[in-house]
Amino acid sequence: MSSIRQSKIEAGIQQELATVFQRNASEICLGAMVSVSTVRITSDLSLARCYLSIFAGPNPKEVLENVIANKGKIRGEVGKRLKNMKKLPQLAFFIDDSLDYAQNIEELLKK
Repeated sequence: MSSIRQSKIEAGIQQELATVFQRNASEICLGAMVSVSTVRITSDLSLARCYLSIFAGPNPKEVLENVIANKGKIRGEVGKRLKNMKKLPQLAFFIDDSLDYAQNIEELLKK
C-alpha cells in the first residue's frame, strides 16, 4: 500500500513520461503510440517501475528496447520538469500486458 507522497510522485512521473513520449514519439518510440499505464515507486523512492502500453507501430519489444536505450535522456527530461523533487528515482520500463491478459481471460470465459 503506497503512501500519499508515493501516489503523488507516481502521478507526477506518469504525467511527465506521457509528455516526453508524446513529444519524442518518432525518436524514442520509433513512431509507435506509447501510453504510460502505471507507475509504481518503491517505498524508499529510489526506483520507479513504469509499465508501458505500446500500440500501432513496430514490434513492442523493439520499442521497449529503444526506450530502455534512451532511459538516461528520458530521466533527464522528466527531471527538468519535476524540479521540486530533490532526487528523481531510477526508471525501469516494462511492457504492460494486462490488456492481453484480460482479453485472454475473456476468451476463456466465453468457451
